[in-house]
Amino acid sequence: MNIKKVSEQLEITPDTIRYYERIGLVPPINRNKNGVRDFTDLDIQRLNFINCMRHAGLSIESLHEYMHLYSLNDDRTIPARKKILEEEAEKLDKRIASLQETRAYLQHKINVYDSQLTQATNDLKLSEE
Repeated sequence: MNIKKVSEQLEITPDTIRYYERIGLVPPINRNKNGVRDFTDLDIQRLNFINCMRHAGLSIESLHEYMHLYSLNDDRTIPARKKILEEEAEKLDKRIASLQETRAYLQHKINVYDSQLTQATNDLKLSEE
């Protein structure tokens, strides 16, 4: 599969895919006889994982460390990989809690404005009578 199709499938830009390849988050992508990147299912799975982790807030550095450990194909790295994911999950939980607090505050402000608008509408109706 070429970079355009992979980009559309994963909803990330071709530039982002090239960047991940350039910095070593994914191994070099094989190219066809015309020099065009030819992505395998494994390449797409890796990019999908990276994309998901970036959406979760993982830093490039954490991803780099994780992908390096993963690439060693050594079960002895499982505890280290697990630790990276656990630490990142904890950070994500904190971000979610913070976002929920922010959402509750916004809803409170919306409710205040709804109340004020209702009062203003009632006052207007009374003044017209």
